Amino acid sequence: MSTESSPGQGAPQEDHGWAFRPRRSVAGPQPPYSGTPADATDRPQPYWEEQQQPEPAVPSWDGWSSAEPYGRSSDTRWDGTMPLGVPELRADAREAMREPGHRTSPHTRHGSEWADQESGYPSAATTVLDREALRHPGPGAAQPGHPAGAGGERAGKTRRVGRILLTLAVLAAAGGAAAVMLKQEEAAAVASEKLTRVWQIPAPAADDALIGSWLTDKLLVRASSRGGLRAYDLTDGKQVWHAASTATAAKRGTVPCGMSPTVSAQGIGTVAFGKDGSTCTWLAGVKASTGKILWSLPLTSKKHPVAATATTYLQGNVATVVGVNFLGGVDLRTGSRVWGYQARGHYCNAYGWGADGVVMVDDFCLDKKTRFILTAFDGRTGKVIWRKAERAHSDVTHILSGSPLVAAVHTARQDAVRVFDTKGTGRKLAVGNDELTTGNETGADHSARLYGKVLVTPATAAGSPVIDGFDTTTGAKLWTQRSAVLAVPASGADDKVYAITTSGSPQLITIDARTGRTTPVAGLPVGTGKWGFTSGTVYVTSDGSVLELNALGSNGGVRFYQ
Repeated sequence: MSTESSPGQGAPQEDHGWAFRPRRSVAGPQPPYSGTPADATDRPQPYWEEQQQPEPAVPSWDGWSSAEPYGRSSDTRWDGTMPLGVPELRADAREAMREPGHRTSPHTRHGSEWADQESGYPSAATTVLDREALRHPGPGAAQPGHPAGAGGERAGKTRRVGRILLTLAVLAAAGGAAAVMLKQEEAAAVASEKLTRVWQIPAPAADDALIGSWLTDKLLVRASSRGGLRAYDLTDGKQVWHAASTATAAKRGTVPCGMSPTVSAQGIGTVAFGKDGSTCTWLAGVKASTGKILWSLPLTSKKHPVAATATTYLQGNVATVVGVNFLGGVDLRTGSRVWGYQARGHYCNAYGWGADGVVMVDDFCLDKKTRFILTAFDGRTGKVIWRKAERAHSDVTHILSGSPLVAAVHTARQDAVRVFDTKGTGRKLAVGNDELTTGNETGADHSARLYGKVLVTPATAAGSPVIDGFDTTTGAKLWTQRSAVLAVPASGADDKVYAITTSGSPQLITIDARTGRTTPVAGLPVGTGKWGFTSGTVYVTSDGSVLELNALGSNGGVRFYQ
């Protein structure tokens, strides 16, 4: 991999534009880090921001918008980013925070941006917030049942219930027959075209983990924990380039740990690197066609040497970076600073989440009258889209869409997936007991997307993977497709919903975004080593070919069907 210099590259880290600032704790000693992932309170926590900022007028829950960004474009160095991050809650902690009558909180999948935050821990001067201390338990008393009536009334009710049950049984039988007919009709719909495997790339190791991928018109660019960053020709699967290690890169770390979901119109994407797949030490702008590093910047400093997870997203020519050590946007072409997050008080703890076009921050400021605030920022400019006061901390488990903003939010009182308007008012999606995710069982996949006003997203229902369609205007669930994994169309402008069936003979199908009606497109090979996809990313190219990227090396590497 070759490199070319960019503005500010090679400057000492102390003077670099990210401005790592001194921190100090609110009160009390820092609890020791045990290194046990099962204890959520022992996980790495954000640091306290020392810079004082004027406190904004905080609205009620209906929110407000502002034209002022928290950071402004200028030629000066970065002066306001602060550590951000949100460790994953344990299952028992989530259960304790759940109020009776609400469904169990969504679980962040293995491989997601927060799943591996066991590495590193704050300094002794940093106070770690205890989420249990912040929760507000709701009422938990069960309601007593109604007493039985007199014997004659009970008998009359029994007869009426019997007639009702008989009627329902007849209707159920008729419905069952209709369901069987529908199932037979669907089973009869088999694609006449058959795809065959043209080439495959074995995984570099059984414990190789997919970090991310890009698909261009000619290349597949794949980042993984054991394979590094590599590009392959779509025609024959041969390697085109490999991010070879240089002396400088080797010192900082060459293992990909974060990757933008897409590349820009100029074919540039962002990749974070570190010593392993969960600790990022530097970010780079990479040209997808050649693998050339256009610019790079550090994600650690002398005062903040502990590397941690980071995620990165694109919006036009601005790349946002959301990490434990920083939050802000950089120019995708040069790596120069565009905007940076600033705390609103001396003693603030903040948690950030990102997606294409948006960044959400939930903060707690001990020295402010309004302790908890949830804010949505424009990812391109850093301007506040909306801000609202809260009673307690919120976890944003997934951001499913940036525009409109659709996010799964967990609080001490309930879990909900909401469609937010420009004032922060949220409309619930009727998810029921389904757990929505951004990708197919891994944070490396980003197949959830909008088709017009319909959100199509992977989900889990009763432990099984499904695909759900929701009307973002009304919040209604339109349909559910079972035994299928969602695919990503190669062209972002493609309005077709593609999926692969996983039961029986696998097929490439299209799904009508509004009705959920499926249409078979092509059949896929059956059998071990031919089609064994469990989790990861599936691409559908413009000519109808299928590209399979498994999340784990034990399930295989890359397979191409045509």
